[in-house]
Amino acid sequence: MRFPGPTRQIEHIPLPDNSVDVIISNCIINLSADKDRVLREAFRVLKPRGRFAVSDVVTRGAVPEALRRDMLLWVGCIAGALDENDYRMKLAAAGFEAIGVEPTRIYKVDDAREFLAGEGVDVDAIAPVVDGKFMSAFVRAKKPGQSKAQMTEACCAPTCCG
Repeated sequence: MRFPGPTRQIEHIPLPDNSVDVIISNCIINLSADKDRVLREAFRVLKPRGRFAVSDVVTRGAVPEALRRDMLLWVGCIAGALDENDYRMKLAAAGFEAIGVEPTRIYKVDDAREFLAGEGVDVDAIAPVVDGKFMSAFVRAKKPGQSKAQMTEACCAPTCCG
């Protein structure tokens, strides 16, 4: 499912509860200021046993606040990046299980040297605090399924729950 327009739609998904099989996203959750709300909304609209499968930029360890405040970096999915452990905790707090963060690329300071230098950043000065801290990753989780008791309760005929 695609949500055109402002990213605020991911904080208030216009769909009913338990209506979606899979949620996919490519570096959009980072742009939200309320990631907890986004993850709760994802959980809400997913069907039981539904899957959360996004590609996002995540961090490993502390990132200097000055970098997080830079709006150019925010637009580039850097400043809004969650720490991989925070991402896991937020997913768990929303109710997800089977949570995984799989790095697909770990960025080195040289990957952004030209861009950062063009923005007036002293690349060599920040290298020790940012090198290897940002990565692209697949973030996956599942919404728990219904228990047998819940399935039996929802059953509408003697033969439906065999």
